[in-house]
Amino acid sequence: MDMRVTISGDYGYVILVFCSSWFLLNWLESRTFQARRKYEIPYPKMYVEPYSHVFNCIQRAHQNTLESYPMFLVLLLLGGILYPKLSAISGVLWIASRVVYAMGYYTGDPERRRFGAFGYIGLLTMLVINVVFALKLLGIIAA
Repeated sequence: MDMRVTISGDYGYVILVFCSSWFLLNWLESRTFQARRKYEIPYPKMYVEPYSHVFNCIQRAHQNTLESYPMFLVLLLLGGILYPKLSAISGVLWIASRVVYAMGYYTGDPERRRFGAFGYIGLLTMLVINVVFALKLLGIIAA
């Protein structure tokens, strides 16, 4: 069974969220760069031994976001084909959560990063959208 996929004009919201994520990554990168200067951590060191707690927290906030970023992009861009507005809202939720996550981590108390856990709502929503999209493409549920 073939299914024709049409990209609606609302997909523009998805593209705007995609572009917004670039600003998130650059903000996180700049904070890590500033911390490198402040704590005199040369490249290519990722973490500091003897232990520099605050630098490691700042760097880890950036690294953790980079680790989940490819999954976020795929879920956003593919899910946005079927439900662009819901995907865009979910993407904004994820981006906002990464800011809260980083700000909590930047305090030097890693437990405070958990305030950014609400981003999983956005990721899980995008995952469900992608599963529905796949099932529609396979003809398992009505298009």
